[in-house]
Amino acid sequence: MEIENEIATLTNRCAIEVHKNLGPGLLESAYKECLYYELLNTGLEVDKEIPLPIIYKEIKLEHGYRIDLLVCKKLVVEIKTVECFTDVHLAQVLTYLKLGNFKLGLLLNFNVTMMKHGIKRVIQSQS
Repeated sequence: MEIENEIATLTNRCAIEVHKNLGPGLLESAYKECLYYELLNTGLEVDKEIPLPIIYKEIKLEHGYRIDLLVCKKLVVEIKTVECFTDVHLAQVLTYLKLGNFKLGLLLNFNVTMMKHGIKRVIQSQS
């Protein structure tokens, strides 16, 4: 989990940089593109809109989910521009972690006055 924590720290710094420059009030897609740009400039490997199929019994549903950003094939990043996080937002990230067998995710809300208040770490519990 140590590498995931390092990646998360860098991702948080990049999110803060994007928020400093843009502020709140834009669409999720704008923040996603800018965060993608910042992460690439740090030298991290970043993938956008990663399809995450759902496997149910013997069928694979390709119309599953899409992860906003996947950093270094380890950190799930879900971007929001909402009034506040809800249980549904948390459940979404937990689902991504479970389906993709990832350990750590970041839920980022850019609709805040200070970005540090819009960052939530999400850890998949080991069962």
